[in-house]
Amino acid sequence: MDSSNLIKESTLDWLLDPADPGPAYLTIRDLLDLPPDDPALIFAHAKAHNAGPISQVLDALSEPGYWERPGPGYNPKYFSTVWALILLAQLGASASQDERIQRACRYYLDQALTPYGQISASGAPSGTADCLQGNMCWALTVMGCADPRLDRAYDWMTRSVTGDGIAPMGQKDAEVRYYAGKCGPLFACGANGGASCAWGAVKALMAFAALPLERRTPLINAAIKAGVDFIFSIDPATAEYPHPNAPKTSGNWWKFGFPVFYVTDLLQLVEAMVGLGYGQDARLANALQIIRDKQDENGRWLLEYDYQGKIKADFGKKKDANKWVTLRALRALKMASC
Repeated sequence: MDSSNLIKESTLDWLLDPADPGPAYLTIRDLLDLPPDDPALIFAHAKAHNAGPISQVLDALSEPGYWERPGPGYNPKYFSTVWALILLAQLGASASQDERIQRACRYYLDQALTPYGQISASGAPSGTADCLQGNMCWALTVMGCADPRLDRAYDWMTRSVTGDGIAPMGQKDAEVRYYAGKCGPLFACGANGGASCAWGAVKALMAFAALPLERRTPLINAAIKAGVDFIFSIDPATAEYPHPNAPKTSGNWWKFGFPVFYVTDLLQLVEAMVGLGYGQDARLANALQIIRDKQDENGRWLLEYDYQGKIKADFGKKKDANKWVTLRALRALKMASC
């Protein structure tokens, strides 16, 4: 569609500022509808990897392929391998552009992927969680990780949603079972009192949306349907998903941020749903309206949730107009309109 229907010219100029190559590349890639072989897109892609936050993150990568310390890379938050890979994916990094990305993906799977497909914070099957599994399947997929082991991770994630072939948590002699953390099907999570976790659901649906249609098996499609049904079991704009351990729904749902790690905002829920083709679904209308209502008079969105001081990169000041959040919002609204 014509991006001029969504973006003010002054906002587009702001996003395309060549002095800020990261947002400029994603704007060209995601908002301008250029063909893949367009010289401007190719140039912006290369520049984003050679300057700006992508290069800053990659320059901290160790020779073996990890950040901060060896192993499955969950700690220390938010400097280690897990968070670096998620951040790189959100920055638009591509394994085809820099061999270090492929090396980091291989190392991560060596350390964090179990024989049965769980992506684990500890390296053991019990260390898996929907938010981690979904985040990492999504990140490695969108960066172009060329490793067949990723199929195993998707298979576990799919069956962990549907319950196919996974024994109950208490059946401790079973080779493949649920654990105290990932405790049951349909995004059941021990950290959420055993109830279905919408944050985990959004991460898994983001990962499924990243899979091309030809890679979606009947079981994957069943898992997608289960996830979509869960998200639409209420009006997503209310975010009134199960929260047995808290007296009320987390206010972080309505704080749009960058980067997005395991804390999930309503904008990422919309990103997942429009990625799966539900942009025109009436059940998403109120959530889309919340995104539109957050746009300021200059056509921009504010940074409302951040990791300032918790990561080694600066993505703007909280409550200021923010290019990364603006890109997220415009991209989601554009996809919803197609």
